[in-house]
Amino acid sequence: MTITEVPQSAAPDTPVSRTPAAVSGAPEKPSGAARTVSRPDKRKTINPTRDRLMTALSLVAAIGGTLVGVIGFAMSYSTLAKVALSWGFSKELAPWFPVGVDASIIAFLALDLYLIRKSTPWPLLRLAAHAMTGATIWFNASSQGQISTDPVQAASHGVMPMLFVIGVEAARRLIIQKARLEAGTVTDRIPMHRWILSPVATPRFYRRMRLHGVASYPEMIRRQQELIGYEQWLKRKHNGDLSKASEDERLPMKMAAHGYTVSQALAMPEQQERDAEARAEEAERRRLDAETRQELARKQAQADRLEAEGKLEAVRARVEGETGQARAHARAQVSAAERASEVEEAALETALVAEARAREAQAQRKEAQEYEAKAAADVRTAELECQAAEKRKEAAEADRVAAAEVEAVETQKIAEARKATAEANRRAAETERVAAETQRATAETNRNKAEEERLEKVALADAARAENDAAEAERAAAETRRAAAEIERRAVEAEDVAKLKPRERAVRRVARMILAAGGDADRLPLADIQHELAVSSPGTASEYRQEAAELLAGGYRPEQ
Repeated sequence: MTITEVPQSAAPDTPVSRTPAAVSGAPEKPSGAARTVSRPDKRKTINPTRDRLMTALSLVAAIGGTLVGVIGFAMSYSTLAKVALSWGFSKELAPWFPVGVDASIIAFLALDLYLIRKSTPWPLLRLAAHAMTGATIWFNASSQGQISTDPVQAASHGVMPMLFVIGVEAARRLIIQKARLEAGTVTDRIPMHRWILSPVATPRFYRRMRLHGVASYPEMIRRQQELIGYEQWLKRKHNGDLSKASEDERLPMKMAAHGYTVSQALAMPEQQERDAEARAEEAERRRLDAETRQELARKQAQADRLEAEGKLEAVRARVEGETGQARAHARAQVSAAERASEVEEAALETALVAEARAREAQAQRKEAQEYEAKAAADVRTAELECQAAEKRKEAAEADRVAAAEVEAVETQKIAEARKATAEANRRAAETERVAAETQRATAETNRNKAEEERLEKVALADAARAENDAAEAERAAAETRRAAAEIERRAVEAEDVAKLKPRERAVRRVARMILAAGGDADRLPLADIQHELAVSSPGTASEYRQEAAELLAGGYRPEQ
C-alpha cells in the first residue's frame, strides 16, 4: 500500500493519475466513495431540430444586426451632418463629419475583431471604438438642444448607435468563444449559486483557477476534493497530528498553492531524483566525451610530432649520407691525384738522373777515346796503352756501376708506386664501406618512415571507421525520425477521417509522444507537452498526459 493511492471522491470519468510510490502506507481506494462531481460528456449527439433552429437564429441575428447598423448609420449620418453645419463646418466638409465619426467606429471594431481572430487582441482599439460610440451618442442626443430639456427626444436620437454597438459586442463575444472552442482553451464559469452560497471561499477558488490555469470548473472541484480527502487520510494516519507526517507526505498541502495536484506533489521527490540522476549522467557523459576528445587530440598531436620527427630524421640521414659520399669521393679523388702526381714526379726525376749519368758516361768514354787517339798519335809506349787499358777498364766499371744504380733506382720507384696504389685502393675501399654504411642508415630510416606511414594509415582507417559508425548512427536516427513522422502523418490522417475534436487530437498526440519516450507516461516531461501543444498551464499538460496514459492503457496505438 502506497501513499499515492488516496481516497477518490471525484467522478469516475475524471482520471486520477497514479504516480510512483514516493511514500509507503497510503490507503486503498475506499468502497462507496462519494461521487459528487462528474465531467460533462464531451460526445454530445447533434439534434437536427436544434441545429436548424440555431441556423435560423443566426440568420435572423445577422440580418437584424445589419439592418440595425444600416438604420443607425443613416440616422446618425443625417443628424451629425446637421450638427456639423450648426457647429460652423462648411457645406463641403459637413457631410464628411458623420462619415469620419461612424467609419472610425466600424474600422476600430472590425480591426479589433480581426486581431482577436488572429489571437493578438489589443484592448485600446475596443476602448477607442467605445469612446467614438459615446461621442456619436452624445452628438445625436444633443442635436435637438439641451438633453435635460427633453430627455426622451435625446434618447431617441442616441439609442440607434447604442444598439449598433451592442450588436457588434455580441458578434465579438461569439467570435472569441468560437476561437476558444477551436483552441480548446474555453474556461468554465463558476456557477452563480456558489458565489451566493459561499461568498468567502469562492473568490479564493476563482483566484486559484486563474492563477493555476485550470480551465475546467469540475477539474478544480476534483482537485479540491482530492486534497481534502488526502489531508483527512493523513490526519487519520497520524491520529490528527500532521506535524508527525514527513516532508514528502506534507508536499500536497504545500504545493497546492502553486497549482500541483496531490499526485503531482507526491511524484515530485522521485521526479526530482530522476532529473538529478539524468543531469549527473549527462554531466558524466560530457566529461567522458571531453576526455575522449582530449585523448584523441593528444594522440593525434603525438602522431603528428612523430611523423615530423621521422621526416626530419629521414632528411637529415639522406643529407648526411649524400654529404659523406661526396666527401669520401672527393678525398679519394684528391688522394689518387696526389699519389699519381708523386709517382709521376718520381718517375720523371729517375729518368732525368739516368739520362744525366748516361751523358756523363758517354763524355768519359769520349774523353778516353781521345786519350787513346792521342796515345796512338804520339806512338806512346805500352805504358800509355796500359794506362789507356786501365782507363777503359775503369770506364767499363763505371758503366756497370751506373747501370746498376739506374736499375736499383727504377726498382725502388716501382715499389713506391705500387705501395701508393695499394694505399689508394685501401682508401677507396674505406670510402665504399662508409658509403655502404650510409646506405644502410638510409634504408633503416626509410623502413622507419614506412612503419610510421603504416601506423598513420591504421589511424586514418580507425578514424574513417569511426566516421562510418557515426554516419550509420545518424542514418539510423534519421530513419527512426522518418518512421515517427510517418506514424504521426498516418495518425493525423486517421484523426481527420474520424473528425476528432481538438482536445481528442491533443490527447492522441500526447499518447504518441509517450510511446516515443518509451511508453512510460511519467518519463514524458510536462514542459515537452506544453511546448508541443503550445499550452501555458502545467495543469492542462498534466491532464493531457493522464488522459493519454488511459488511452494507451485502453489499447490505443497510432498504427491501428
